[in-house]
Amino acid sequence: MNPTSHFLMAWLARLLAAWMLLAPAHAAPLTATDENSVRAVVQGQLTALARDDANKAFSYAAPNVREAVGTAAGFMAMVRRSYPVVYRPASVAFLKPERQDDQVIQRVQMLDDRGDAWLAIYSLQRQKNKTWRITGCQVVSNKGRMA
Repeated sequence: MNPTSHFLMAWLARLLAAWMLLAPAHAAPLTATDENSVRAVVQGQLTALARDDANKAFSYAAPNVREAVGTAAGFMAMVRRSYPVVYRPASVAFLKPERQDDQVIQRVQMLDDRGDAWLAIYSLQRQKNKTWRITGCQVVSNKGRMA
């Protein structure tokens, strides 16, 4: 990925995260089945990352992410470089997912190997084949708090 693409992706990720943190949730609540499916997608990607299975981890990414990153190897390199706590969390705790317009926000509290707390904010969207895929992830410091 060239420096301009990396800068653009980082800027868009920050913009998306700000919107997800500040925007009120809209639309009908998620069904229990959708909540479980959303969590399974994020957990599946975390499991694949832990196993260094780039192809499997990349398979959970939505088309917008796949197009922006290009390859499974590029995706894995980006996660290692830009999201080290997502690549190797010491612990994770899933919060209740929330619908926001046509997306679902899944917040995941994580601890890194130093014991610092982080909040990974995933956005997911249902695809035409009815599966959920990750459209973005932003990681912010959780100021040492875990729920």
